[in-house]
Amino acid sequence: MLFYGKTDVGRRRAVNQDNFIIRKYAGDVLFAVVCDGMGGANGGDTASAVAVEVFREQLDRSEREHPSFFGLSGDDILDILSVGVTEANREVFRMANGDPALTGMGTTLVGCVVEGDRVYAVNVGDSRMYAVKGGEIEQVSHDHSLVQYLVDCGRMTPEEAKVSTMKNRITRAVGTERTVGADFFDLTVEIGDRLILCSDGLTNHVEPEEIRDITAGVSPHDPASIQQAAENLIALANERGGTDNITAVILAV
Repeated sequence: MLFYGKTDVGRRRAVNQDNFIIRKYAGDVLFAVVCDGMGGANGGDTASAVAVEVFREQLDRSEREHPSFFGLSGDDILDILSVGVTEANREVFRMANGDPALTGMGTTLVGCVVEGDRVYAVNVGDSRMYAVKGGEIEQVSHDHSLVQYLVDCGRMTPEEAKVSTMKNRITRAVGTERTVGADFFDLTVEIGDRLILCSDGLTNHVEPEEIRDITAGVSPHDPASIQQAAENLIALANERGGTDNITAVILAV
């Protein structure tokens, strides 16, 4: 499996508040997470960095206890992701309430564990995970945003949500409350499939079908192709305004 991630400050922001990590464990196991921070002069980048690190520590700890997650069920791995979110939320919330400069900070989070042909994913906020399978792209994660809530309620169409002035208002974030609810997903992948994790700095400017097309040329045997695809995604978002920090992580099965 090939993997590559890239983050960019964009064209309008002075600080990059996005953070990500990709980690390869022994065997056919891969872990990735993307966080998009918010709040305060230093709060956003602190929140996303802390969430990524705490989440990684939880995955590392679990992998040490169960090398390559051998013997764990899908529910066990989803439980590990749940604990990771809980611990990240606890630490970001603690820091936000212990330092006036960090008050109100929080972060989105989207992450996954790929174990062979199985993928286990989690999200909080509006950072997204897509799966490209058989030439089609689908959004795996579910946005925790005001416009998505209105779409779910039938009070707004998806087309209206894309252009709404409220589209960046999220309804859940890691660290803004003492507890946080996350959504969990699992799916099967096969050779040729691609997974994309990204912040809304990408999806605000690049359509899902464009993400599919740009990543179509990724070959699991050509490391340069996956790097080029990530760079092309970020370049397109910047070309269309680069109004936010942009992060794209691509996993090629």
